[in-house]
Amino acid sequence: MTRTATIERKTKETAISVHLNLDGTGESQISTGIGFFDHMLEGFSRHGFFDLRCHVEGDLHVDGHHTVEDTGIVLGQAIAKAVGDKKGIRRYGYFVLPMDDALVLCAVDLCGRPYLNFDASFPTERVGNLDTELVREFFYAVSYSAGMNLHIKLLNGSNAHHIAEAMFKAFAKALDMATGAEPRLKDVLSTKGSL
Repeated sequence: MTRTATIERKTKETAISVHLNLDGTGESQISTGIGFFDHMLEGFSRHGFFDLRCHVEGDLHVDGHHTVEDTGIVLGQAIAKAVGDKKGIRRYGYFVLPMDDALVLCAVDLCGRPYLNFDASFPTERVGNLDTELVREFFYAVSYSAGMNLHIKLLNGSNAHHIAEAMFKAFAKALDMATGAEPRLKDVLSTKGSL
């Protein structure tokens, strides 16, 4: 059985549709109006083996903030819905991803408790047409709407493009691990009996 979710969200600022398949092959159709953000979501899809369709219409005449943050909210909701009751999954995932000069650590806990620890800074204010400060906003939105602990730490890096890309790919790999099946587990990975 594949684990999928389709979420739609419309506000005065954005209209977003996301379809996510956690058990995919890494196929994506992404359109957010922000080219570099599209590239990051395509990398997330490919390296996590998630099939992702994401269509966003946002108020880019203002700036990219609402588009990026709201996409994070909807993607987080899709992750939570697709994961379901979390029975039989590993719950935890982590990855250290190198990308040329950049080295990024990402750790995920699908515990139901939202928390983001984002320990990184960017050497430039923009990459393409994406404000780099919005990278943190995206991951904050994902972590809170998915109900996950998410830690992202930049260990090394001098190129903003490489840093951002390493973050999205490391998150993909960590999430793929966390959502993966643990064959020894019959219920949820918690002493409380629920997540």
